[in-house]
Amino acid sequence: MSYPDFFDEIEVIKVKDQLSAILGAFSNGEYEFNYLDVVKSAGHSCPTVAGAYLITLEALKALYPGEVAVRGNIKVEFKESLQEGVAGVISNVVSQITGATDKSGFKGLAGKFARHSLMDFDSMIDSSARFTRVDTGKSVDVIYDPSSVMPNPNMQQLMQKMMGGLAQPVEIKEFGELWQDRVKRIFENTQSVIKVIEV
Repeated sequence: MSYPDFFDEIEVIKVKDQLSAILGAFSNGEYEFNYLDVVKSAGHSCPTVAGAYLITLEALKALYPGEVAVRGNIKVEFKESLQEGVAGVISNVVSQITGATDKSGFKGLAGKFARHSLMDFDSMIDSSARFTRVDTGKSVDVIYDPSSVMPNPNMQQLMQKMMGGLAQPVEIKEFGELWQDRVKRIFENTQSVIKVIEV
């Protein structure tokens, strides 16, 4: 399997999940997600998938300073509806890492470990997403804005050629490399594209 080298350089997200420990999946319920994991699930790497990974990473750092985040103990709210824009793509990545889902998630085991009803859409917030610890009620708003990381100017012309069926294989390869270069630069400029605010 071949993929851009920078995928392996991105900070991993460590979680603890008591359900996985009880069911014998991971020792002590501890495991981690990396960017490659979410790219495989999404089927692609783009500024949206990168942003979803970053907002989750930074939110969990703020909610669990010096600790490992507890999967299944995090509620997530989005301003947009599920059908709007890229909300679905973002929520799928967030759900994969946090375990939070709206109605489709795990219903629980003997009244514990339920994952459904931990994700809401159409919420009255002004951020990209709000993450809340269920146990303490602590919340953070996360704002993601990658507009300061501009795409390579050659991308638009290359995309037009591809959509018109006129691009040569070397041009298609170049487009993919330029696309991933922007994703890489977004990760390199996390402090510029992500803002975390305690609520």
